[in-house]
Amino acid sequence: MSPNHFLRLRYKVLYLFVLCSVFSIGTVAVLFLVAGSTYQGNIPIVNLLIRWLGNTIGLPITLSITAIVLFVFFLFVLSHSSIRYLLQITRGLEQIASGNFGFRIPIQSRDELGALADNINKMTIQLKLSMDEERRAEQTKTELITNVSHDLRTPLTSIVGYLGLIEQDRYRDEVELRQYVQIAYEKSLRMKSLINDLFEYTRTSGGMQLKLSPLNLVEMLGQLAAHFRYQLERSSMECFLDFPEKHLIISADGDKLVRVFENLIVNAIQYGHKGKRLDIMARSDGSQAVVEIVNYGEPLLASSIPFLFERFYREEHSRSQNTGGSGLGLAIAKNIVELHNGIITVYSDESRTSFEIRLPIRK
Repeated sequence: MSPNHFLRLRYKVLYLFVLCSVFSIGTVAVLFLVAGSTYQGNIPIVNLLIRWLGNTIGLPITLSITAIVLFVFFLFVLSHSSIRYLLQITRGLEQIASGNFGFRIPIQSRDELGALADNINKMTIQLKLSMDEERRAEQTKTELITNVSHDLRTPLTSIVGYLGLIEQDRYRDEVELRQYVQIAYEKSLRMKSLINDLFEYTRTSGGMQLKLSPLNLVEMLGQLAAHFRYQLERSSMECFLDFPEKHLIISADGDKLVRVFENLIVNAIQYGHKGKRLDIMARSDGSQAVVEIVNYGEPLLASSIPFLFERFYREEHSRSQNTGGSGLGLAIAKNIVELHNGIITVYSDESRTSFEIRLPIRK
């Protein structure tokens, strides 16, 4: 509670006390003046009452009791609105305690009661957000387990099946035996890749610590393009580099950032090979380094773009290892970029698909 609020409450109570005192004393004075004039007017009932009070308890005590009664009466009348507002706040708390987190207590004053109502409303909003976040986390965990179970079950079923055929000697010759072993081996690599992706996603989404050091983006991207020369040739693609500046220095964890660009290049080769071209561009834009990975294959569906960086999302919705990976690659890339205080976006039309990454330039 701020000092201003405290002073407002203190002086409000003091003002109410003084006002009630003035009203009660003034009313007592008026009543006894009227009573005195009535006494002189010889009204029997008033005469008897005044004489009885004066003779029984004395005039000073009579004045004091009357003033106290009047003080309590005026205090109740003048504080009625504040008491009613306090009761309204209490009923609001009962509503919130019963689970009605959409209830809001109206702010009717600028004193501490109004501040109390405002703080209760803020607390209710924050509590509702926390509960919604907890529900989303629980739903996310359930979805994660479901998706992982689905993706692991498919290759595991194949491995168990082919190893079962081998164990039961249900193969015609050594050629078929080696074929079964090869399939089981490929499926096991698929499981290993999925588990590695899942582990990496869990680490990056949990706010892992980065080992930051100065990094020249131009040099790193050039080396990556050279590493993918064989895959590009197999896909009949050409890679074009566009680096207007020779040095584009950022603070980054090189190992983590390489994972991002590797994923984007692999996706560009896999899904954009029909365009026969891959562009890797890097430039500065004010205080940011901008990297674009562009392919000219089939465009992305407009409906899929908002969900492209979600975990386990695949545009073709087939969950087939031949057409899609684990569905975690872009989610991992997004986590890593955001850990570097950057942003990653995608744009796609009939002519090109571009992934753009913006990272702060090292000062």
